[in-house]
Amino acid sequence: MTMEGDAVNGDSHLKTCVVLGGRGFIGRSLVSRLLRRGSWIVRVADSARSLQLYSGDESDSLLEHALSSGRASYYSVDVRDKSQIVRATEGSCVVFYMGASDLRSNDYYYCYKVLVKGTRNVISACRETGVRKLVYNSTADVVFNGSQDIRDGDESLRCPCQFQSMLTDFKAQAEALITFANDQDSLLTCALRPSIVFGPGDTEFVPSLRDLTKSGYAKFIVGKGENMSDFTYVENVAHAHICAAEALDSQAEFVAGKEFFITNLKPVRFWDFVTHINEGLGYPRPSTKIPVQLVLGCFSLLKWAQEKMGFGFGSSYDAAHQFILLASHTRTFNCNAAKKHIGYSPIVTLEDGIASTLQWYSRAHESSDDSTDPSKADKLLGCGKVADILLWRDEKKTFTSFVLLNILYYWFFISGKSLTSSTTQLLFLFAIVLYGHSIAPSNILGFPIKKIPPWSFEISESAMRDLSRNIVFAWNRGVRNVKSLGRGGDWSMFLKVAGSLYLLRLILSHSLATLFFAALSMAFTVFFIYEQYELEVHQVGWILFKCVKGLKRVAVVENPSASAAFISS
Repeated sequence: MTMEGDAVNGDSHLKTCVVLGGRGFIGRSLVSRLLRRGSWIVRVADSARSLQLYSGDESDSLLEHALSSGRASYYSVDVRDKSQIVRATEGSCVVFYMGASDLRSNDYYYCYKVLVKGTRNVISACRETGVRKLVYNSTADVVFNGSQDIRDGDESLRCPCQFQSMLTDFKAQAEALITFANDQDSLLTCALRPSIVFGPGDTEFVPSLRDLTKSGYAKFIVGKGENMSDFTYVENVAHAHICAAEALDSQAEFVAGKEFFITNLKPVRFWDFVTHINEGLGYPRPSTKIPVQLVLGCFSLLKWAQEKMGFGFGSSYDAAHQFILLASHTRTFNCNAAKKHIGYSPIVTLEDGIASTLQWYSRAHESSDDSTDPSKADKLLGCGKVADILLWRDEKKTFTSFVLLNILYYWFFISGKSLTSSTTQLLFLFAIVLYGHSIAPSNILGFPIKKIPPWSFEISESAMRDLSRNIVFAWNRGVRNVKSLGRGGDWSMFLKVAGSLYLLRLILSHSLATLFFAALSMAFTVFFIYEQYELEVHQVGWILFKCVKGLKRVAVVENPSASAAFISS
């Protein structure tokens, strides 16, 4: 840990501050801004045991230089342990408390200890060590109930009685603790409420958009797409914290114990912002509109399944639900109080902020070594030429194959000839073409004729061994299944065999021409559609599987023991 004693002796005008949560998304931006101003000694405090710097990152390069010069130091702090906070804040005049970030845990007690009890510890430590100013990074979500729009909302808005997520509830409690602690033991406090923060290194909003886009859901617009939202570039949030800390000295009577909304002062349509991000990341813009009530009804069903059937969907459910609420409601805020009392105004425009964000993500994507895994449809088709044809990756080959298969369909089934006659004529035609190709010159009218080498018609010994091995494996597996059925008691095997045989019976009950036509049509459409909506199909299947599993659990409890044993098996 680098100490700042020498810097204080050499630069007596420098003030010491602590950025608690300084390695988080907003905390990193605030640390960089404080260091660039040149008037602060910055103590970076975070939960990591040691400070990890990334080469090539501009903010980390600045922090590394400040660490070597004594203008910065790092403290490992767990906010659940007050003594660690005391050690980090002792001797400082300002604490910027970013709050815990990236809490994806469904552990209620853990989140409570970090967000609420941790805030109590921060306040207590600041009072004990004589810190004069405490600025807390809250969120505009604390006044949003998830059902009513907010238009030009100001600080007179009250927190709702019931919050849409556990984390928002705890953040509202933490904010209340901060404002109530004002003027206790000469500690001045205030809280900032930024709305939908984004920027380079974003760990929440933009990554959520990117994940939704990759999964295919971002092609949908929830509602009419006309709802307005306020967004805040991360540099502006960092700037607002410094403005608030300075205003606690000059405008204490108007700032201390208050909350302030922070935005880019430029409300835009929520889905216009999403479109800018999607297109900047190289994905198509949202186009299909779906009713809000339909989406919320699906989430209500999932919540019922989560509560009544004893299985959970993890933190992804809460994140997706929160995104739907943001995406379908108007949320704009009035920042007149912040402009008047703390002197805040955006230093980066919304357009420049979007451009910087997309540029950062483009560089991050280029520097990553992650290779694109083949899709499940590609794997199912063997990741070879068949996959390229059926998934329409080479449109020329796909079209040629489709035409040839249709010709074969006509030749065998529509022409009215018998199967034997059609096969004989086809083989005769193939023999003529093959013989003509063999005696043709190597060049006709300037077009080269590629000859087929004789070994192209040979089958290698390794291929024959593999074929024989596969036949033997299939035979032995069938024998094992028959033995298992003969012993009885394996209901799963019985249902699989019975279902397969019944499906085969349904297939054979139709004509061969109908089956060939159905297979031809499905082969060139089903796999392609499956690849486009792969994640949606698997998620729907997973939800149905969970629902069936939950219903089976209920049936096992309510049915008699004999029936329950059958269902359970």
